Amino acid sequence: MSGLDRWRLPDGVEELLPAEVVKIEALRRKLLDLFHCWGYETVIPPLIEYLESLLTGTGNDLDLQTFKLTDQLTGRMMGVRADMTPQVARIDAHRLNRDGPTRLCYLGSVLHTRPEISGATRSPIQLGAELYGHSGVESDVEVILLMVEMLIASGEKSLVLDLGHVGIYRSLIKQVVFDSDQERMLFDALQRKASAEVEDIVRSALPDSADKVIAEQLIALKDLNGGDEVLKRAEKMDSSIQPSVATLQKIAVLVQEQLADRVGTEDFKLEIHFDLAELRGYDYHTGVVFAAYAEGKGVALAQGGRYDNVGAVFGRARAATGFSADLKNLISNNLEADNVEYPLPAIFAPHLDEATSSVVRQELRRKIESLRSSGERVICELLGQREGAADIGCDRKLVESDGSWSVTKR
Repeated sequence: MSGLDRWRLPDGVEELLPAEVVKIEALRRKLLDLFHCWGYETVIPPLIEYLESLLTGTGNDLDLQTFKLTDQLTGRMMGVRADMTPQVARIDAHRLNRDGPTRLCYLGSVLHTRPEISGATRSPIQLGAELYGHSGVESDVEVILLMVEMLIASGEKSLVLDLGHVGIYRSLIKQVVFDSDQERMLFDALQRKASAEVEDIVRSALPDSADKVIAEQLIALKDLNGGDEVLKRAEKMDSSIQPSVATLQKIAVLVQEQLADRVGTEDFKLEIHFDLAELRGYDYHTGVVFAAYAEGKGVALAQGGRYDNVGAVFGRARAATGFSADLKNLISNNLEADNVEYPLPAIFAPHLDEATSSVVRQELRRKIESLRSSGERVICELLGQREGAADIGCDRKLVESDGSWSVTKR
């Protein structure tokens, strides 16, 4: 390995430099404070834990995304977390063990075996919020509104909120008989919005005229995306999907009511979009699924949904709904982050040699301590240092006059 290669990082794994960390840290504090104001308590799950706990109820996708290794103490398989949501569900079900609604939030690094899309990071900083112990649409609306507020606080001015419901596909598919390969192919084709494939798979799998109505409705799912007209079309479909359609309608109305004072102003715009073939998280989501997009961009800034009974494997089945986002992605889409001041304001404190009187040196120490206590950033010169205040990004400096120290412009 050459000397240059020693410093090379794996594809999709990044390090953050000071200028980036300033933006990340400012937004991290702002968003956790926002969650706190909504009543969400912060938890910090472990970076690594046993696989049977880490992957419980999450489906095959998360299994493939998880780095696995052997615990040298026990010989058991462990995984580096690829998603913090199952960990937070375990904390709610097993550690907190509360009866009523519980609101939890979290922030930390996760690691993926492969990027979710080409060129994406494999080491997101995951930020999220979860609401446990309530099964009504009101809790879905709350987490959706919090997600929107998070994105507004991140500097987003225009969003598209995408709503779907996995119960629609489930209600239709259970009425017909597919073999496992056919169902897998149909699921995959719907996810890719491959219209011709969806139609070919359904017609070949369901040639019987008895299945014709459901077959046509499964095919129709691929085109059921857009505005309110999508729900109007869905209301004419099979009765089994109507509770899910009604849930989506109610959530959309409540979200619009809550955001009525903001939407359509110069400061913020929100468009609600429905996608009845959205099956993201199909293996563990049980109801509404949602995602927020910046206008004109195809990658979700944040996404989530309802995943009831996820805690059952930990001994307590609890209703649950929540969302997550990558803090690094929020920064990259955050126009306000470009205005964060860097280098940070700082005061340069000179080095005093032993020839300087002890009184003057003591006064300097006291002044530095006082400034730092008040929140100022003070950088002390080191013996032999050649760089001055300007070289290390200090905009001010400490100057002595008659034994007293004061801050002046550089």
